[in-house]
Amino acid sequence: MSTPPAAAAPPAAAAVPAAPAAPAARTGRRARRAGGALATVPLLLFTAVAFGLPAVAMLDGAFTVKDPATGGTAYTFDNLTASWQGAYLTALLGSVKLSATSAVLAALLGLLLAQAVVTSPLRALREAVLTASGVLANFGGVPLAFAFVATLGNSGVLTRKLGLADTGWNLYSFWGLVLVYLYFLVPLMVLTITPALDGLRTQWREAARNNGATGRQYWQHVALPVLAPSLLGGFVLLFGSAFAAYATAAAMVGSSVPLVTLQIADAISGNVLIGQENVALALSLDMVLVAGLVMAVYLPLQRRSARWLA
Repeated sequence: MSTPPAAAAPPAAAAVPAAPAAPAARTGRRARRAGGALATVPLLLFTAVAFGLPAVAMLDGAFTVKDPATGGTAYTFDNLTASWQGAYLTALLGSVKLSATSAVLAALLGLLLAQAVVTSPLRALREAVLTASGVLANFGGVPLAFAFVATLGNSGVLTRKLGLADTGWNLYSFWGLVLVYLYFLVPLMVLTITPALDGLRTQWREAARNNGATGRQYWQHVALPVLAPSLLGGFVLLFGSAFAAYATAAAMVGSSVPLVTLQIADAISGNVLIGQENVALALSLDMVLVAGLVMAVYLPLQRRSARWLA
């Protein structure tokens, strides 16, 4: 009996050259990065035109002094020196005081209102408050000033009905302006702090309660330290909004309350002295420096504890 022939060994697989997958992947990534970079070009151009050119013009004008006799210009610190003296310094300090006071009060009131809304079981109440806050946060300028003058001015409706004039109430003062600013700053704080309050986990409160902590201790040692960057960020936003406000104060108090924005408008229009336009630019630079100092305090804290609310 003959044995079957042994099966022939399969032929060796033909060597196939490996496809250059890695270089192709790198090429694709580079193409996507290039496409993403090109997509940002319109935004960068808009930013350069809308923000860069005014900033350069402000810096150039703040350090430029024009000789009225010869018409020549020279770079000097005279404009900045003038902006830190006399009525200009008083106006700058007045704006800082008004903005800080309004921002602190609005931050506290906004935090309380936002916490009440977040903990409320009524979803309709939350939506109504947030919707109203979005509208009121953008209600300012001359219409807001007119509304308060008609309501709480010297001849306002509530002033006459409640007899506020007999108590010494004066809307056209520092505290009257603070009250008006709170009208749009408190809703702005509600919109700013509500997402942070939503980020507070219920497990943290339960753990604190299980360890015997009271409500005050929970807020003092857990909630407020976590919310500190968001609170400070809200304060910075409120401070900047109040610091840059112009139309409401101009329509309400005029020059009775010294503010840097009103001084800038007077210097540009020549209501104080002719040729003070560059001093107005120096005052604008002072405002940028003040805002930069406030942001320098906020950013490190924001980076430090943002991970808790992630």
